Amino acid sequence: MNAKAKQRAWRSSDEDAPEPAPIETARPPLVAAEGPQVFEVGASGAGERLDRFLGQAAAERRIALSRTRLKALIEAGKVSVDGAAARDPSMRLAAGARIAFEAPAPEDPAIAGEDIALTVVYEDEHLIVIDKPAGLVVHPAPGHAAGTLVNALIRHCGTSLSGVGGVKRPGIVHRLDKDTSGLLVVAKTDAAHRGLAELFADHGRTGSLKREYLALVWGGFDAAAGRVDAPIGRDPRHREKMAVASGERGRNAATHWRVDERLGPASLVACELETGRTHQIRVHMASIGHPLLGDSVYGSGFKTKAALIGDKARSALAALNRQALHAHVLGFEHPATGEALRFESRPPEDFSRLVKALRTDAK
Repeated sequence: MNAKAKQRAWRSSDEDAPEPAPIETARPPLVAAEGPQVFEVGASGAGERLDRFLGQAAAERRIALSRTRLKALIEAGKVSVDGAAARDPSMRLAAGARIAFEAPAPEDPAIAGEDIALTVVYEDEHLIVIDKPAGLVVHPAPGHAAGTLVNALIRHCGTSLSGVGGVKRPGIVHRLDKDTSGLLVVAKTDAAHRGLAELFADHGRTGSLKREYLALVWGGFDAAAGRVDAPIGRDPRHREKMAVASGERGRNAATHWRVDERLGPASLVACELETGRTHQIRVHMASIGHPLLGDSVYGSGFKTKAALIGDKARSALAALNRQALHAHVLGFEHPATGEALRFESRPPEDFSRLVKALRTDAK
């Protein structure tokens, strides 16, 4: 790992953080689907659908092709069974059948690259780690057709994007809200994309993924640490919001929190995700009575608490003008090399200024 690319941890004190424990390699890395691929159907595969068989066979060889991508290759006539093109993904296979294909070269992206400044923490031929500033949208969407992180990465990475899903584009495996700052990893190859997707789907429960966020929340805590286990779903009254939900309306969600510093009417907490739901930390902390400072969506009812802090802290909170949330630790096993990577990012100046002002008030 490039040591110069690694940022030092930001803590509530000036002490250095201890070195992280090594992350153990879980399984062989994924490899790109380069050159002709040939599979023989054994007795156990007889009667299986073509797309399902290929998906399982590719997974066993650790080839970086999703079932969706394989299905697209079949429908495009790029897969042959016993020498004849097979265009039906549901085709049933016979024992002894010989399946062959070669993935075509990736297409150019439909999204245009843009010259947007990026803070690159780490980059190699497989992936790139970015320290995203607040205000930058990750992916083009209605209302944000340009000026996104994806536009910037297409320009920055250029020819080093070897293709994700058959297109020369960056592989987004997780996102940060527009107004959340911090660390984000993006794949540059299909193999890295599949490997990272597996890690993020597991959310660190059994794999090497480590994600920790710093948040400034309203109120103090009786305990030093805790866990919020509450399903999250779309708010039935305000569809643009998420909410703690019950029954079939919500999806399982769990957040671990730890108090790093008590700051009078506020607290600096570190949050680790067990799941990755939209707005998870913001929803969970608000649900236990500790919404994030500056969060106009989930903490609007706590605006009156600003009267409890000093003039400098109020000024710093107004200047922040967003939720006080920063993705400050990201660790994972490199999907191609198996190397244990860990990155740490200091919160941006507006976040740090608010912490210092609150700390001064609390003395």
